Amino acid sequence: MIIVGAKGFAKELLEVLHQLNKIDHLAFYDDVSTDLPDLVFGKFPVLRNKEQVSEFMENNGNEFTLGLGNPIIRKKMNDKFIKWGGIMTSTISATAEIGSYNVEIGKSCNILPHSVIANGVKLGIGCIVYYNSMLTHDCQIGDFVEISPGATLLGACIVGDYSQIGANATILPKIIIGSNVIVAAGAVVTKNVPDNCMVSGVPAVIKKELLKLDF
Repeated sequence: MIIVGAKGFAKELLEVLHQLNKIDHLAFYDDVSTDLPDLVFGKFPVLRNKEQVSEFMENNGNEFTLGLGNPIIRKKMNDKFIKWGGIMTSTISATAEIGSYNVEIGKSCNILPHSVIANGVKLGIGCIVYYNSMLTHDCQIGDFVEISPGATLLGACIVGDYSQIGANATILPKIIIGSNVIVAAGAVVTKNVPDNCMVSGVPAVIKKELLKLDF
């Protein structure tokens, strides 16, 4: 398994994999940072280019998981590793509470400890569901969405691709959040939110427009 990324969020995923007893033949990937040692925690190698990744995959399998927080970077690195022959793999904590009926979790998702995903929830590919967040019944979450710690998404709300729901934010039932939206920490969203904007406050209002994504 390769964790794509080797710093903050990647280290959190390492603990999930450790608790799942899946740390044999594990490496990190980081082609940007210059301050990393050759081994994370003195044990796990850091791969730094395509050639090292190809060699590792040949010897240890092609699975990868995304250890990066930013939705856009997650999308780009996901596409890169697929081109390199990688297999998208979700990382799901054993302590996450996941409903038994009609739950769909896309590939390359990261579900962290003590999160709750109720029946009828659908997650697209590449999502993060952080510690103590709660997705209640029938929520529909797009691709590469980040649900931050303590966020609560109430029944049947919809979140578009590449959006970020801040820590301890609350989305009321049946609200539609557009694509490429940032919901600030602690916000309470009571009305639908269009694409490409940032909202904050109680109740949440639009604070600024965001650049449209170029892919």
